[in-house]
Amino acid sequence: MATPTVLITGISGFIARHCAVEMLNAGYRVRGTVRSLARTAGIKESLARHADASRLEFVQADLESDAGWDAAVSGCPHVLHVASPFPARQPKDEQELIRPAVQGTLRVLKAATAAGVERLVQTSSMVAVMYGHAHDRAAPFTEADWTRIESPGVTAYAKSKTLAERAARDFMQQDRSGLHYASVNPGLVLGPALDRDIGTSAEIVQMFLRGKYPGAPRMSIPCVDVRDVARMHRLALEAAAPSGGRYLGVAECLWMIEIASAIRERLGPYARKVPTRVLPDWAVRLAGIFDPAARLAVPELGKVVRVDNSLTRRTLGLEFIPATEAAAAMASSLVELQLA
Repeated sequence: MATPTVLITGISGFIARHCAVEMLNAGYRVRGTVRSLARTAGIKESLARHADASRLEFVQADLESDAGWDAAVSGCPHVLHVASPFPARQPKDEQELIRPAVQGTLRVLKAATAAGVERLVQTSSMVAVMYGHAHDRAAPFTEADWTRIESPGVTAYAKSKTLAERAARDFMQQDRSGLHYASVNPGLVLGPALDRDIGTSAEIVQMFLRGKYPGAPRMSIPCVDVRDVARMHRLALEAAAPSGGRYLGVAECLWMIEIASAIRERLGPYARKVPTRVLPDWAVRLAGIFDPAARLAVPELGKVVRVDNSLTRRTLGLEFIPATEAAAAMASSLVELQLA
């Protein structure tokens, strides 16, 4: 029996590389999309340190172009659609993020259904779940919640992930091909970096290690280990659950100071610049006048975030790596890679 091939879109990304390792180690063949084939040697070298890269191949395709997608899905019974723009800073024109996220998702879905793909898992996000709600909301967020994109202060990135997942689910309601669809919605993705190409996922931990701020903002955030996110993609692909599953990738919600404390506890002297105190809200607001990263934290100050992940754990049979361990593992890898 031939080993099934899974297409992973945007394989150069932080989550996607971990997905590739997970799928290769589970016995799948992996085909990854890249915008330029010039990058493939570095990606293969990176993945070969963690899995058998002899079952890895690449194809060129871009979310903003129809070219390449038919070839990308050809012969693949499974697709992990991980690719999506993830900016370090919010763009002036929100369509810079929304357009490729939504249109790219529909390109992948259309190519997949035309090729008879059996199962597709989309990487969505908790930002498609939990923004635009009341600041003092006490109820935990569940799979039934959606970000209210019309609410003030919802970022372009949150809109892009929400609209991309909405577009996929709307498409699936009309689809008659039999494609089995699910989404994975991770929170802040922590855990070990596989190489120096870390993208923007590691930015918070990197800022802590470099001592960019004298303290941590008073905000809580749902966190998850990237290894669990990769495992969720595989389990969602293999699950006997009906099509349409929505799986929340959240181990627990941590206050930013708890992330800092976990890093200090693990790294000792290497974490000497990591903050030990919580910044007053007024200081974060003041910094936000000049600093785009601090500005993003301002609406979240003091907000207590709760997430009920029980349905995800039950359906996928998954117990999460503790979020504090994920934070410490990311910090350790950044130090080892000399990125701290």
